[in-house]
Amino acid sequence: MQDLPDSTTDRDDGHAVVRVLSYNVRSMRDDVAALARVIRACRPDIVCVQEAPRFFRWRKAAARLARTSGLVYVSGGATASGPMILASLRAHVERTEDILLPRTPGLHQRGFSTAVLRFGRARLGVLSCHLSIDDQERYTQGELLLERLSALGEPHAVVGGDFNDRPDGRTFGLLSDALQDGWATRPWGREHTTRLGDPLQRIDAVFATPEVEVLGCGVPMGLPGVREQDLRAATDHLPVLAAVRVPAAY
Repeated sequence: MQDLPDSTTDRDDGHAVVRVLSYNVRSMRDDVAALARVIRACRPDIVCVQEAPRFFRWRKAAARLARTSGLVYVSGGATASGPMILASLRAHVERTEDILLPRTPGLHQRGFSTAVLRFGRARLGVLSCHLSIDDQERYTQGELLLERLSALGEPHAVVGGDFNDRPDGRTFGLLSDALQDGWATRPWGREHTTRLGDPLQRIDAVFATPEVEVLGCGVPMGLPGVREQDLRAATDHLPVLAAVRVPAAY
């Protein structure tokens, strides 16, 4: 399997190649060592986590995942009701904000974890999300996602998430009308993100604003160091890995 482009920063024009991983970790209830091995093998600059630990000693669990994955905690977790952002030391954190979304009675609280990260002269907005299982609430959250992404004030941004919707769904369609769907733009690796052996669905994705160049995006099955045994043991979702080129901010 051909790898995605490695993380780089061009000293001449200032653009940066950034590797973005989106991963639903099911509250780290499974094999955390296997989870960390998968993340490390993907060599991400940014990890948009969904279902991060939210309850007892959640900060300790988040720190453990960051440490064992060779990353640092940026934002989210319980403060965003599950979404979280981790990053490599290559990223300079400019600002963060966690948002709790309006809640429908009887359904789970949802939220967004957001950050603005700088890689040399390239600045990138990041949003991690896990949308509702309810169609109407999910669509409303999709609208709020686009509003929040615009409020970051960054022309270059990525969204990583578990959208609980397929590409033919109306919320997925809302997002792909406004943003680039990484897999549809530059497919790489495996498409479907449900657990191996489950019905084939693509409900996890990485999106990017139009000015970001998507170099490749998909599930890193077959990537050196990413073992099927670890993917099965780590959690009930498969990760989505994207490489994007971000122009310099002047």
